[in-house]
Amino acid sequence: MTGDEQHLLPSDVPVMLVDPSGRAVESRYEMPGSSALTDALAALILGRRLNEQANALVRQGRLAVYPSSHGQEACQIAAAQVLADGDWLFPTYRDTVAIVARGVDPVEALSLLKGDWHCGYDPNEHQVAPHATPLATQLPHAVGVAHAARLRGEPTVVMAMCGDGATSEGDFHEALNFAAVLRAPVVFFIQNNEYAISVPLAKQTAAPSLAHKGIGYGIPGERVDGNDAAALLAVLGSAVRRARDGGGPQLIEANTYRVQAHTNADDATRYRDEAEVTPWLARDPLDRLTRYLALPEDRLAAFRAEADRVASSVRDGLNRDVEPDPDGLFTHIFATRTPQLREQAAFLADELEREVAR
Repeated sequence: MTGDEQHLLPSDVPVMLVDPSGRAVESRYEMPGSSALTDALAALILGRRLNEQANALVRQGRLAVYPSSHGQEACQIAAAQVLADGDWLFPTYRDTVAIVARGVDPVEALSLLKGDWHCGYDPNEHQVAPHATPLATQLPHAVGVAHAARLRGEPTVVMAMCGDGATSEGDFHEALNFAAVLRAPVVFFIQNNEYAISVPLAKQTAAPSLAHKGIGYGIPGERVDGNDAAALLAVLGSAVRRARDGGGPQLIEANTYRVQAHTNADDATRYRDEAEVTPWLARDPLDRLTRYLALPEDRLAAFRAEADRVASSVRDGLNRDVEPDPDGLFTHIFATRTPQLREQAAFLADELEREVAR
């Protein structure tokens, strides 16, 4: 491999700045400043509390489904924190914590998972695309937004998030190819949590790592410890700066683990043992950063209190019954309703009238 091609290769092992015990380790990446790390810790505490609250709301019937990111919150927080105003975040269904960290109201961020409305929030207000439930379909859209911004001369960078399962989808590869050819300012961020629902990583790919998948498209890759918030801030921050400076796309793989089930509808015990989960609990990203920063207890208590306040507001917001508007099913799809939408709206209105008349 030539020198020009060598830069495409990811590191042999995932980048780490803070080990699981909370000690700093040497790396070619610089440790983020204490202010950035403290902000990340506050957001991690909030993210963990939000995951807990959402799971409780599922059991109470207030959410239809919730794909928890428990144990992956460092990926979520770092992805949002490294972006500037005007940058875009393209999340997946498991990235609620990232959406909230980007500034979206948590109740609005959870509306889609409750089954309300089309998205729950205005994507343009915070530059956050809607949750993407189908795997990888958001990635070509992310490239399109980045390319359009580049054509307009805007300094926009797009953070395009996906999971390991999405790398087996055609949209993933098409997006990488378009981004490379167009030199679009996109950071493709893979949260490799070892499972695509029940399918383990070993049954998805024979590549040395998911970060290696960028080589065939001329996109440099990097691997990072997905439970190390400091390393994530450093690696993702570097990729965002590179993209903003005209360096083109980059592919980042974060090695993490899905501690909880795929969703509340999944029984993870059918395809993995608890013995596999246990070692990952010792690598918890929240515990790791807490040990490293060693902040005073009153500071941590303030972060927890704020997290509890947000959780309370989420409970109140999602426990509030909303009278559904059936006609809303056909709103915000096209600026002017198509003949098919008008026909469907009329059919539904007729069915509702018949129901009332019974």
